[in-house]
Amino acid sequence: MMNLEGGERQAETAAHVVEFELGNEVCAIDIDAVDSIVESKQVTRVPRAPDAVEGVMDLRGETTAIVDPREFLAIEGDLASDNILVLDRADDKQKIGLRVAEVTEVSEYADVQVDTGEDVSRIGTAAVERDLVKGVIRKLTEELDEDEDIEDADVDLVLWLDIDRLIGAVADDENGDTPRA
Repeated sequence: MMNLEGGERQAETAAHVVEFELGNEVCAIDIDAVDSIVESKQVTRVPRAPDAVEGVMDLRGETTAIVDPREFLAIEGDLASDNILVLDRADDKQKIGLRVAEVTEVSEYADVQVDTGEDVSRIGTAAVERDLVKGVIRKLTEELDEDEDIEDADVDLVLWLDIDRLIGAVADDENGDTPRA
């Protein structure tokens, strides 16, 4: 019988995410929230839908709402893309897909690579200001030397989105769009 208790322990995984490009930013959402990655088919506009909702498409016989998250994150850059991240959220009344520029990878990050709470508030992005992120991931651009601290390493910052709050913001936008008399 092998003893798994001894020896080197893996650092606690703080984030297991799907990373994707969105305009000029690299973002991530929890892998558990993703059902599949599909190519966009014909999207039908929906009258009076919030700006972030592009419309709906038929995905395997199920009507799926297609959302452009850049609207809420104030992210600049083109979104010439057919990539849709289909979400898997038990409480949704219908399937939701996020249009993303390109899905780049699935990754796991240790606690030391993830800034949350107060650490995040220093980063001035619309996503942080609107409380739509769980944290910011420090993605190493090169291997760390043994004596090097992650604080001193070259990193790319990845916005770890809170998908529940993001979809909640889309729903709030939809409900807040009442006509004025």
